[in-house]
Amino acid sequence: MRPEILLAHEFVECVPEELKDRTLYISTKYATAVHKCCCGCGREVVTPLSPTAWELTFNGKTVSLYPSIGSWSLPCQSHYFIRENRVVWAPRWSKDQIAKGRELEARARGEYFAAGRTPPRQEEVISAASPATPKPRDSLWKKVKKWLS
Repeated sequence: MRPEILLAHEFVECVPEELKDRTLYISTKYATAVHKCCCGCGREVVTPLSPTAWELTFNGKTVSLYPSIGSWSLPCQSHYFIRENRVVWAPRWSKDQIAKGRELEARARGEYFAAGRTPPRQEEVISAASPATPKPRDSLWKKVKKWLS
């Protein structure tokens, strides 16, 4: 069983040349998150943020990345999720699973763009990933008032 790893996160304009261990760097300007592989191999893992790659969520305190990070091109071939700054280890994939996963990703990208979608403007990606204050939720009373109106 792998040890629990808790990551720090830093919102940066540009990713630093020297990455700290256990830190996820998020550049909203370049719609990218970067960190050292969580297995400890020290390799850089880059996760572009877009509708056809990874989605970053920030709840005001922690960050999560979806889908999982499969370091298939690295010797370690680590596989994990980042959920609320915690590394959640996933099972290793076989070569066949990796090939199938890449095929499905390519197909999903093709379908996304074939449907006439265009990549989001940088501002849209930034607003989706930026550490903005979450919108306050409507109070129960306000919801009732809207419903009665």
